[in-house]
Amino acid sequence: MEPTTKNNLVQLIEYKEYYEPFISNFHLPPEKLQFTCYPLEKINDPNLSKESIHVLILNKDIPVGYFALESGAKVLKYTKNLNARLLTAFSINHDFQGNGFAKKALHLLPCFVSKNLKNVNEIVLGVNKRNTAAINLYKKTGFVDHNEVFIGPSGEQHIMHLGIPLEKD
Repeated sequence: MEPTTKNNLVQLIEYKEYYEPFISNFHLPPEKLQFTCYPLEKINDPNLSKESIHVLILNKDIPVGYFALESGAKVLKYTKNLNARLLTAFSINHDFQGNGFAKKALHLLPCFVSKNLKNVNEIVLGVNKRNTAAINLYKKTGFVDHNEVFIGPSGEQHIMHLGIPLEKD
């Protein structure tokens, strides 16, 4: 079966301003905000590399989640791989949590990256050691923890890696 960036009704798309009204109503409870930020905070962050990509997780055509794939010097804090991107600000709107959207989105990630980011062969991320639910989710969806640690603003982060197969021309 041909890989796709859709999983039944769930798909990953690059953020467009059209979706701003939908994600401006994004709700995250305080216990989640200690580990992430609101999508518009990340999208409007002036310190983000211009090559960074903002990705929406859609269910049907409704944005239910968001993450960024960052490039630039920040990535090198997590890996020496110059062809890697850093996944940040991964979140599912609280109103849609518990429906498997995070897992489906992460399963779609390798295909999305292959199609949209030529030469990127790895996704890395830092996940707070206290965020065991996220650590387990990332492991279930193919991320590998090599016991590397990064000390971030909110404490110790496990660095996790996901290999991306490069598309052949």
